[in-house]
Amino acid sequence: MPLLEIRDVTKRFGGLVALDAVSLDVNEGEILGLIGPNGAGKTTLFNCATGFYRPDLGQIRFEDESLLGLSPHQICLKGIVRTFQIVKAFHTMTVLDSVATGAFARTNNMEQARKKATSALELVGLSDKKRVPIKGLNIVDRKRLGLGCALATEPKLMLLDEVAAGLNPVEIDQVTGLLRRIRDLGLTLLVVEHVMKLIMPVADKIVVLHHGKKIAEGKPSDVARDEAVIEAYLGRE
Repeated sequence: MPLLEIRDVTKRFGGLVALDAVSLDVNEGEILGLIGPNGAGKTTLFNCATGFYRPDLGQIRFEDESLLGLSPHQICLKGIVRTFQIVKAFHTMTVLDSVATGAFARTNNMEQARKKATSALELVGLSDKKRVPIKGLNIVDRKRLGLGCALATEPKLMLLDEVAAGLNPVEIDQVTGLLRRIRDLGLTLLVVEHVMKLIMPVADKIVVLHHGKKIAEGKPSDVARDEAVIEAYLGRE
């Protein structure tokens, strides 16, 4: 049984159909890449899966329980957490305290929250900056911060929205290794990404959206050769 099941999900905004009967499965322990042009519906799908939007039609189930009607907080407690394209944080807080806020999903104890935050910061490579105010972080460290905040909630499934956006090739390689380490801890990842250098080598499976519809699904090597995907997104080169 899949960890996350999305079945025939449709989401409309007035006359715009952002998602058109999209179905996909995310299996436990895998990294699934979700790609497609801007406006394809990728972030809308994330918003539906995490309670920010409610689908007009379809079903979303996690561990065989429906998520429809649950708030983002309730879905987080189920074990699903997401990051955002732009890291949302209180700029005057330190890195440690910001990540500790994620840990409060599971504990009301400040000492325990900071302990969990410290472990998350070690994993994402920010231990040496835990006392630094967030406003002093560069873009790659802000990406790591977003991952650390998500990890501190103790998730089973992480939905990551463009973690490589704005990074240089060396930083992309570092994030690729980090995603593999997170998966090796037993977590499952659903990753929206435009940077093919990251998602193609790290994903077990790729799903492609275009104009709100799923146009391809399969191994990265197969998807990269799919004529519909080449035409819609990857390009002939």
